[in-house]
Amino acid sequence: MADSGGLEFQAVRERLKSCVNKAKDDNDETELVAAFQSTAGSEQERKLVVDQVFRDLVKDSVLKGGDMDRCKVLIKLVIKSALQGYCSPNLVFILLSDIFDCITLENCDPLFTFVEEKVSTWTMPLFFSAGKNLLLRMCNDLLRRLSTSQNTVFCGRIQLFLARLFPLSEKSGLNLMSQFNYENTTTYTKQTTAELKDKAIGGEMEVDGQEAGELTTSTVPIDFNLYKKFWALQDYFRNPTQCYTTLAWKTFTQYTKEVLNVFRSVKLEHVTWKKKAKEFKDLQGSDSKDLARYFAKFLTNEKLLDLQLSDSNFRRTILVQMLIIYQYLAGNVKFKSTNQVLSESQSTWIKDATSQVYELLRETPPDGDKFAKTVEHILEREENWISWKNEGCPSFIKDRSQDEVAPKPTRKRKVSLGEEMASGWKSKKVLMGSNELTRLWNLCPDNLEACKADNRVFLPTLEEYFSEAIEQADPAAMVEEEYKVTKNSNFGWRALRLLARRSHHFFQPSTNPFKTLPDYLESVVQQLAQELPNLKTEEGIVVNGTSDSAVPIT
Repeated sequence: MADSGGLEFQAVRERLKSCVNKAKDDNDETELVAAFQSTAGSEQERKLVVDQVFRDLVKDSVLKGGDMDRCKVLIKLVIKSALQGYCSPNLVFILLSDIFDCITLENCDPLFTFVEEKVSTWTMPLFFSAGKNLLLRMCNDLLRRLSTSQNTVFCGRIQLFLARLFPLSEKSGLNLMSQFNYENTTTYTKQTTAELKDKAIGGEMEVDGQEAGELTTSTVPIDFNLYKKFWALQDYFRNPTQCYTTLAWKTFTQYTKEVLNVFRSVKLEHVTWKKKAKEFKDLQGSDSKDLARYFAKFLTNEKLLDLQLSDSNFRRTILVQMLIIYQYLAGNVKFKSTNQVLSESQSTWIKDATSQVYELLRETPPDGDKFAKTVEHILEREENWISWKNEGCPSFIKDRSQDEVAPKPTRKRKVSLGEEMASGWKSKKVLMGSNELTRLWNLCPDNLEACKADNRVFLPTLEEYFSEAIEQADPAAMVEEEYKVTKNSNFGWRALRLLARRSHHFFQPSTNPFKTLPDYLESVVQQLAQELPNLKTEEGIVVNGTSDSAVPIT
């Protein structure tokens, strides 16, 4: 079939498929290039044919025994063809998604290693802009197929690959709305053995695959009240916003206090890893190398609580969870509602509880002090991330401004000291070595005249300075003694300096010496209040009698 441009799709498709089949590696693209260039039709039409050819060949390789080596060769050819403009840039991601969807998880691991090795290629502008969403969807689909407990390492590799691929400001990985994973629930036994047995007698029920009667055979003493409170805290760690309600806050603080008291009463001793491995081997009858297996969640059987409380790693995990929720509750998060604010007493409780948790971390072996400092440092860095998200996650890449890009001006020749002095004499200025000192020195030709200027008189008048004290001395004002300005030591010190300059009362001898400065100022205020009509005349005489250099009262 031929289109309007004269391109025969089936014929071109078979010819290009034959050229690609002959290629043994990504360097054998000569025949493909020649066939592409000799094909009639527009460039976009030819690209569509090449895209379909590669999809057909990849499908055949997967269906015929899952030849991953051949698939990798085809993917490399697609990358090279896209760089040279012979196929669509997003084709390589479509092919990878198709392959991952069709193969088993066992084969996904080595193929993903190939994807990891090409991370420098995926970050190129040509591929990143065209296929970043396809890559993200491919990784998320793969994560949904994996088990977080059985394929932990593979899940971690995918997360690290995405972290290397996308910039820090990528919106898809920032959780901008500060949402929580409410599906991360922790299941635990909420009824005692006796309660379960009573229910079983009436309805012949089974619990966890065991008859209720069998539950009474355990001889391990269990503090079931502590057990329920301990694991109930996980619901608050999962959804911290509920702590802003009165009832939930009361329950959360009560449970937290009891758990911290248990940790404080149960002291841990440092146990070497070899000894702990031997104990686990005796209990489980398995090889010690199985102990390195990672479990996504702790077991919540009530019979294990006593053993878990004696495990330093378990204790550290719970204590760090407490620190994280404390930081969230007391922190400033942009998307918190207006009612999600702690009161002063709640903030004080958070502060005290945080200190207690750090104290317990320092007491937990091994290397308690080092571990506590590391956690504190990590949470301090987390504050920077919170502030960054509150600001809208601005990009860390700063564009160079035009001023930085523009060429710098050539350096001017430095003026010699002789030339500066000569220019100063010509302009009748005294050069002081800096522009500001030169300006200040040359404000007035005569420095003594400048000191006598009216704007250099900073002393206030007696009426201005003592007006407030005179008003407060009036009994009608009803001002208590402790609130009068005469009781202020700063006011008294300035008042003595002003009286020495502008009042004759300061130098008059007195037969009744005053014990304190406020008492003396009270008497002066009373005298000034009586002499206010003649104050201006005396003030003028005193000012004329003083020296020309005035000292500011500051």
